[in-house]
Amino acid sequence: MIPVIALVGRPNVGKSTLFNRLTRTRDALVAAVPGLTRDRKYGDGRYGDRTFIVVDTGGLSGDRDALDGLMAQQAWQAIDEADQVFFLVDGREGLTGHDETIAVALRRTGKPQTLIVNKIDGMDADAALADFHALGLGDPVPVSASHGRGVEQLLNRTFAGLPPAVEPDSTVAADDTIRVAVAGRPNVGKSTLINRMLGEDRVLAFDEPGTTRDSIFIPFQRDGVDYTLIDTAGVRRKARVREVVEKFSIIKTLQAIDAANVVILVLDAQSGISEQDATIAGYIAEKGRALIVAVNKWDGLDAHERSAVRNQLELKLPFLGFASTMFISALHGTAVGELYAEISRAHAAAMRDLPTPRLTAVLEQAVQAHQPPLVRGRRIKLRYAHQGGRNPPVIVIHGNQTERVPETYRRYLANAFRKHLKLSGTPIRIEFRTGSNPYKGIRNKLTPRQAGRKRRLMKYVKGKR
Repeated sequence: MIPVIALVGRPNVGKSTLFNRLTRTRDALVAAVPGLTRDRKYGDGRYGDRTFIVVDTGGLSGDRDALDGLMAQQAWQAIDEADQVFFLVDGREGLTGHDETIAVALRRTGKPQTLIVNKIDGMDADAALADFHALGLGDPVPVSASHGRGVEQLLNRTFAGLPPAVEPDSTVAADDTIRVAVAGRPNVGKSTLINRMLGEDRVLAFDEPGTTRDSIFIPFQRDGVDYTLIDTAGVRRKARVREVVEKFSIIKTLQAIDAANVVILVLDAQSGISEQDATIAGYIAEKGRALIVAVNKWDGLDAHERSAVRNQLELKLPFLGFASTMFISALHGTAVGELYAEISRAHAAAMRDLPTPRLTAVLEQAVQAHQPPLVRGRRIKLRYAHQGGRNPPVIVIHGNQTERVPETYRRYLANAFRKHLKLSGTPIRIEFRTGSNPYKGIRNKLTPRQAGRKRRLMKYVKGKR
């Protein structure tokens, strides 16, 4: 699973600044779910070929009463779900009693943690670290989150102690199992849908514990096809599946989405489309996962209410045009069996091999139908296309001035490829590459004899004029 790093510490020690540095953003907000992430912010980080989830938490004052407050509960939940804790302190202020209180509580968790002394700009690093050895959390790491000083060393030390990465594509290559994550906000019917999917004509189903933070991988077979359901709703035992109280963790959902080939986003038709639904859907699309939108509790709606839900889907989730939408009732089983056909179709599209001649032909048709725009009087030229990856399909287009292709034309090309190649259920990523000018610098490659001939020729032509 993709590792999780939680940032904790007193207020104003630089947690949000470090969050922005690690996620390469400026707004300290990447994948927040309103109402549930009140004091936690989530983002994707990358170090070399490793990806990770960063969680920014609210400041801990260090007081016992505050440690039991809502903000502290959010922070401690993030710590509980993390693989690594970054405990930030302020190098300019020095060691405080609040830092000591937080350090005592962190040691009790038993979580791997790194003590980070921030704001060391213009200071002697050794002097800044001296007092913080007393916290008993190992050797402190000096950084300047605002300027990036020491951050690379921090990540190098962190990932040296974490297990090797296992990318989803490598798992897919190892077997033909289709990984399906069931995601959605609380009480939309995820538990009921999972039980219904496992209870119909299953050949084999068993819980596989050992995955982190209660995300349960459930392997099973149906019609000779191997599936793995990734359940983010909490720990489940076969004998008591229906009795489990559903829990919700954003981290578990993000990890499940990252590990999946296909995601089923469950929406509640009776409560409508919320901001939480849109945020989770946006993360799925950003990750490039094949997607099925399952609108649950459809049976209890009249014609007017169904029309209103369809309008909400168009207005609030317009970026999911690639996804198929199913209207189901997990409780009664309506249309649940049809999900398997959509899963297979979306998975096949996400993992499909796309021949270069076919991609280039589609590109030529799209360009003929709608030319790229002019840039400074010159037409953008797109020459050929080839496949650059799967899950999702990545199409690499070569040409001139491709860095100037507007986003609207990129979307036009993605829709053209999806239509002509019938890639239903999966997003498509378009990448552009500009080739170098083969004639650039040719003057410098002339031999002295060639240069002399060129001068004599130019002199002759000038005399004729």
